[in-house]
Parts: sequence; C-alpha cells; structure tokens
Amino acid sequence: MEVDRSEVVARRGKKRPQGGNSSTTPMDLDTTSAPPAAKIQKAEIRKVSVPSHRLTPLKQNWLKIFTPIVEHLGLQVRFNVKTRNVEIRAAEDASAEESLGFLQKAEDFVKAFIYGFEVNDALALVRLEDLFIDTFEVQDVKPLKGDHLSRAIGRLAGKGGRTKFTIENSTKTRIVLADSKVHILGTYQNIAMAKRAICSLILGTPPSKVYGSLRNMASRASERF
Repeated sequence: MEVDRSEVVARRGKKRPQGGNSSTTPMDLDTTSAPPAAKIQKAEIRKVSVPSHRLTPLKQNWLKIFTPIVEHLGLQVRFNVKTRNVEIRAAEDASAEESLGFLQKAEDFVKAFIYGFEVNDALALVRLEDLFIDTFEVQDVKPLKGDHLSRAIGRLAGKGGRTKFTIENSTKTRIVLADSKVHILGTYQNIAMAKRAICSLILGTPPSKVYGSLRNMASRASERF
C-alpha cells in the first residue's frame, strides 16, 4: 500500500489551535472575592490567670481595676468565670502600635494586683513609663528548707512588717512577700537597691547593718540626682 508522503508532511505541519477551551491555556485565578488582610486579623487578647486566693479581692476591687483600663487605656476587659482569666482586648478602631503598648500596660497592671500589690500601687504601672516588676524566690538566693526558710521570710518582713516598710521607704519601691516569692515594684535602679538589701537579709546579714547600707545608698542616689 502506497502512502502519499506530501499528505503526511502536511498533517505534521498543522498546529493546534490556541485559545478557546484548550487544556494548555493557563487558568486565571479569581481574586475578587478574597477579603482584605485587615479584616482577617483578629484582635489580640491578653489573658491573666487568677488563682483561687485572689478571686475575692478581685471581685471587691473590680471597679477600680475596670475603670482605668477602659477609660484611660481605651481597652475592653472582662473576667471569664469558666477559665478564671482576666481577658483584655484592644478596641477595633485602635492602631496596632498603640494598642500593643496599652495592652502591655493593662496586663502588667492586672498582674501586679494578682501578685498582691494594692490597686493604687499597681495603677502606677499604667500612669508611669519607667516602672517594672521583678519576681524571684528566696531559694534562688540561698537553698533553704523548713524552719530555715520560714526564719528567712520572717527576717524579710521584720516585726510588724518594719523591715519591709524600711526597705520600701528607703528605695522608693513596693514589696510583696508571697510565701517564698518576692515581688518588687519600682524603677530599675530602685529595684536593684531593694533586691540587694533583701538578698543580704536572706544570707543572714543583721537588719541593722542592712539599714545602714540602705541609708548610704539612698544618700548617694539623692546626691547623684
């Protein structure tokens, strides 16, 4: 059987039609229905866990905690009864940078109250910029157990809380003794001074010697400023 070669060459030279319903045509993606990125982002929520022994003080002082967070910082706050968390959320119309700073202030304020600070003392974290909270345990300074640990905590408090009040007034800080944990609220330099005095008491230095060193540090700090 003879095949016409000219017909075969003509068939090979034909090209497939482009466009239309060809499978080689790249598929177009419809992006018109995709929502903008700003609408996808969820508002950031900060959660502060509340232990059982701080539930009653939180209920009694809730209005004092709620008011500055909502009115001064412009945030939303609520107490979740099921999870026992204080939940803080930024307002929808607030900018990202501004809301992050306010969220951090509100979280520090609530944490300070949960640690045991008075509401008025913790409120300074909202009003002032250079205040911090430092937390450490007595065992971090010296490994103590049993009666030795109890005596060390007693030395920090003093008779009627005198030693703690003296350190607070000399260093312009606020101190909370919660079992074996120590929370200090103040500026960076003042926290360092108070922490040095507390560590000396834990290590066994007599309170009278600690008072003398505190007076010297306070006088040096006042001369510096």
